[in-house]
Amino acid sequence: MTTESPRRDDRSVPSRRKGPLELRRRQALQGTSDQHLLDTHGAGRFVHTDPWRVMRIQSEFVEGFGALAELGPAISIFGSARTHPGSDYYEMGVEIGRLLAREGVAVITGGGPGSMEAVNRGAVDGSGTSVGLGIELPFETGFNPWVDLGINFRYFFARKTMFVKYAHGFVVLPGGLGTLDELFEAMVLVQTGKVTSFPIVLVGSRFWGPLIGWLKETLLSEGMISPEDLDLIQVTDTAEDAVYRVLAGVRGETEERRGGMYGSAEEEEAWLAEKADGE
Repeated sequence: MTTESPRRDDRSVPSRRKGPLELRRRQALQGTSDQHLLDTHGAGRFVHTDPWRVMRIQSEFVEGFGALAELGPAISIFGSARTHPGSDYYEMGVEIGRLLAREGVAVITGGGPGSMEAVNRGAVDGSGTSVGLGIELPFETGFNPWVDLGINFRYFFARKTMFVKYAHGFVVLPGGLGTLDELFEAMVLVQTGKVTSFPIVLVGSRFWGPLIGWLKETLLSEGMISPEDLDLIQVTDTAEDAVYRVLAGVRGETEERRGGMYGSAEEEEAWLAEKADGE
């Protein structure tokens, strides 16, 4: 035989409402929202609270969406901040930015030095749109001088959203942990169907070859990925081929598209017709 414990009278439990929240017991003893707002003791503490951070996060999305909504066709390009000017990878970045600009396609980079600077520089040389999405870091260096439209972010996830939302493909130059982070996130988004017809082109077979070998020999052989997952990326060694491959993947040369690189089907037809008339 079980004895039901006596039910506690809810009326004896301190409770109150705080906006959409129902607070009970010790939670109900917190000060009111107005009290926290108007209390001047410890001025400035409120900017370090989670609700305030939500507002800052929201503002980053609003600013990013507002700045990039009319950007037009764009490709996000990643690569190391440590790439030296004059190196093969740097010059390849310059050429990729220039070729995309000549196709009427904007470039989006992280806005920093190295490969990012190279791509932004090439876009300016090609009279195109050069975008940089910066991030607040302890070793922040600011935007490179070739960024025409720069947006600085506090939060990585807000910045990453802009890289994907306003681009129709990725070109990935050799890079470090940040580049790998962006590469694998892009692969996951395509693999899970979050974005479709989103080409990912790696530049530098010597650099990327060992990684691709590990994907095949370890992940694939252990059954951690499917064979078709390896088709998510393409590898090339020239700027011309990289641009060709990434644009081919978003100009309808694959059956599955995410609405066209230039917006809706009607908008894309109008843009391509205008470009043809100009030639």
